Amino acid sequence: MDETEFWLLIDETRAEAGGDPEDHADLLVERLMRLDPDRVTDFARHFEVRYNRAYQWDLWGAATVLLGGASEDAFDYFRCWLIGQGRHVFEGALHDPDRLAELLDDFDEETDGDGEDLGYAAEEAYEQLTGAELPDLALPPAPAEPQGTPLDLADEDALAERFPALWERFRS
Repeated sequence: MDETEFWLLIDETRAEAGGDPEDHADLLVERLMRLDPDRVTDFARHFEVRYNRAYQWDLWGAATVLLGGASEDAFDYFRCWLIGQGRHVFEGALHDPDRLAELLDDFDEETDGDGEDLGYAAEEAYEQLTGAELPDLALPPAPAEPQGTPLDLADEDALAERFPALWERFRS
């Protein structure tokens, strides 16, 4: 599975789910189960690489603004959700997290921002297909700390200054 195929699978299942993160994960598992185990492993590898790339202080700050706070777990689930939004939103957010203010059509902190189940879709599909656990993905270890300059996620003034567009749209 190449990168284009990965994003196509993300986009098609998100559209079919109407943007609901839980339905998205369920549909993704169903679609992955139509593939052979090696392609499911490839999908997992693509997902994990992007998940690790999104481990950035600025994205954590953006998640904090959008969610009204983001613990480590909430930020983990946010990164899964962000991947689930597709390549355009994901890459745009990595380039400039404040652009999420324009990249997102809407955002409901009660239902959006939590893609935990998306993070397990490949593992679940692989186990259902093979009866075994997903093999090691042979990727470099995940970063121990977020990349970039640390932010005080509890300082609302600093978040408003760093993410003016997000703050104005979602917190004002």
